[in-house]
Amino acid sequence: MNEQRKDILDMLAEGKITAEEAERLIVALERDQPPTAASPDGRPKGRAKYLRVVMEFLENGESSRLNVRVPLQLLRAGVQLAALIPPQALDKANAALDKSGVPIDLTQLKPEQLEALVEHLDETIVEMEMPDGHLRVFCE
Repeated sequence: MNEQRKDILDMLAEGKITAEEAERLIVALERDQPPTAASPDGRPKGRAKYLRVVMEFLENGESSRLNVRVPLQLLRAGVQLAALIPPQALDKANAALDKSGVPIDLTQLKPEQLEALVEHLDETIVEMEMPDGHLRVFCE
């Protein structure tokens, strides 16, 4: 038994998480296990590791650049951690997000949906040209 699985079972035994939460975490762990014949870094060749946002724009007559690189593994970990948040806290977070103009229901965020999104991100490039700059969102 690996260490992470043991930690999940210990949290369940201590009553820190429910059986449903433990099951979701174990399923997520199994999904993230690299195949035995994988490349040395544990990911198939060509599979994206980062979400990039690059923006170049003019501000007060000067050229500026924004370059953000977010590891996709960070997104996966965030969704897995969301499974541990108590429902009351999720309700409060949803209300705060909605009040801020971001109507997202965090209770509907599922690890398997994130994997489908990440798979499609490999194929997606968003580009937007503007008179004072351009924006590019892609995976690498």
